[in-house]
Amino acid sequence: MTARVSVIAFCGGVGGAKLALGLQHVVAAGELAIVVNIGDDFEHLGLSIAPDLDTVMYTLAGVVEPQNGWGRADDTGQCMTEIERLSGPTWFRLGDRDLAVHIERSQRLRAGATLAAVTSDLVAAFRIPSQIWPVSNDAVRTVLETDEGRLAFQHYFVRRRCEPRVTGIRFEGAVDARPLPEVVAALASPALTAVVICPSNPYLSVDPMLAIPGLRAALAGCRAPVVAVSPIIAGRAVKGPTAKLMRELGVEVSAASVAHHYSGLIDGYVMDGADVAQQSAIRVATSIAPTLMTTLDDRVLLAQAVLDFAARLKDRPLSRAS
Repeated sequence: MTARVSVIAFCGGVGGAKLALGLQHVVAAGELAIVVNIGDDFEHLGLSIAPDLDTVMYTLAGVVEPQNGWGRADDTGQCMTEIERLSGPTWFRLGDRDLAVHIERSQRLRAGATLAAVTSDLVAAFRIPSQIWPVSNDAVRTVLETDEGRLAFQHYFVRRRCEPRVTGIRFEGAVDARPLPEVVAALASPALTAVVICPSNPYLSVDPMLAIPGLRAALAGCRAPVVAVSPIIAGRAVKGPTAKLMRELGVEVSAASVAHHYSGLIDGYVMDGADVAQQSAIRVATSIAPTLMTTLDDRVLLAQAVLDFAARLKDRPLSRAS
């Protein structure tokens, strides 16, 4: 680690990256570490693609495409246009400048560098003041059991647009994976003041990380307050297939359901005012704050509210209610 880490945020892609950006604005430079899901990673066009890592990186660097929340702003697509002309696969579209990142990552991984080392150098190249860590240097891949058979995550999410009905989720490689040593060390550090589980999809973005046994144990044993932020507002997901997935898995689509999903790992839960009536059903401390993040101010205000809540929890016994 290059600096003392005081706040750790566990994050998936677009939704989690919004809060990560807010945290970057309120945490001292170098003291924020974003731990990112790698279950979405895959090989495409002979390249190693890391969608969540890149989304977080582009967001924190201020170069993300603003409408989609992923990819590079003002990117061009000449390479994909030519691949289409050559009858190559275009279902997963990559911008030209985005491709440069994938090419650099791929050639360095093939040369023996770790994913964490490559990510660290990319973060430095984008002049990001926070640390961004893949949850592991080992491969963990999300696979969905659906009514169309087994689908690798990107084939479900992008190629099939989340249309198949999901009956189960597997995280291949997770049981044998080791969490990044920096993550484990930071979770055990007395300098740590808060752990934040961002409002990413609990099942597709956070669970692949929690499926790594060493990480779950390190998080459960962490002495700093662990606070999760609800990705559900008034029975709906702000973005992505979270609500659809919950229904297909037989889970009530509610903020309370997500809190229960994290039972045993969190000390506090932040939820939107639209869900205040559910507070009594949640067995950990709760805080109400506007969780819909449409502007940078929204992100910063929510980040500050989450950290203020965590600071209040430090003065009471940690619950890790189950």
